Amino acid sequence: VQLQASGGGLVQAGDSLRLSCAASGRSFRLYALGWFRQAPGKQREFVATSNWKDSRTFYAASVKDRFTISRDNAKSTVYLQMNSLKPEDTAVYYCGASPYYTYSDLTDAIKYDSWGQGTQVTVSS
Repeated sequence: VQLQASGGGLVQAGDSLRLSCAASGRSFRLYALGWFRQAPGKQREFVATSNWKDSRTFYAASVKDRFTISRDNAKSTVYLQMNSLKPEDTAVYYCGASPYYTYSDLTDAIKYDSWGQGTQVTVSS
């Protein structure tokens, strides 16, 4: 699966952004698609993911109730709607594809075998 992320930008605290990740490849429907982020000097951390097997979604505690992940299989695209953005959300956001489907696997970046190029999100206070 090849991935192309877009939608980042510079916003103020409290604003919203929607990230998109377009996937290509015949096996798109058999992959979980998730979002991770990496701030300067920090490790890549899990944000949200959409399970391919039963469409369940998982979120990091820091974004739950503010971010929503959704996927449009017809468009081979996954979205991350980010509301009530905070300065600590500032990071490069990466979309990834994983053949796994359990929570423990999908929150681990090592279990993703394809990554998009990343899109910068900057939230000013």
